[in-house]
Amino acid sequence: MKIGIMGGTFDPIHNGHLMLANAAYEAFHLDEVWFMPNGNPPHKKSSTIEADVEDRVRMVDLAIREVPYFRQELYEAERKEISCSYQTMEHFHNTRPEDWFYFIIGADSLFAIDSWIHPERIFPNCTVLATYRDEMNSKKKMESRIEELRDRFHADIRLLVTPLLRISSHELRSMIKEGRKIDSFLPKAVFEYITHKNLYR
Repeated sequence: MKIGIMGGTFDPIHNGHLMLANAAYEAFHLDEVWFMPNGNPPHKKSSTIEADVEDRVRMVDLAIREVPYFRQELYEAERKEISCSYQTMEHFHNTRPEDWFYFIIGADSLFAIDSWIHPERIFPNCTVLATYRDEMNSKKKMESRIEELRDRFHADIRLLVTPLLRISSHELRSMIKEGRKIDSFLPKAVFEYITHKNLYR
């Protein structure tokens, strides 16, 4: 199987995440896309993650339940230790050697990935899909960066052209605190869950 991996805190998951996953699924003819909430990411302080991991996992479940080729993977959410991408990709490569993984990252991550912990151990175990929005990033600049990483790490990196949704989880949390409407940016079930649980207020 060809499996896309979308990691993140999903605090909360929103329509932009789903659009990105669907773009990867269609462009690279994937069999599944896995959403992988991170319980203890190395690049974020726990104080910046506002919803408990249980709530974030539940929101992902609600967001993807109608899409047969989306599934949730709890490997990182259930780990007590800090989860590093190289450990995760090695784990999946070792436990599912018959499958191939496509690690979906944003443009910011593409330019920072060589500062991650053991980046050289990420690339042998997956194809990296670097999301590209023409309004935000220069395609030429991204292609230059990809060439640099290919030469340095023998990395297989592909550009993933994605639709543009001008929203982030951080912005959504701020909008909720300000009492602004957010329902158009979220799956209906996720919006109802946030409202019912009074999250982010």
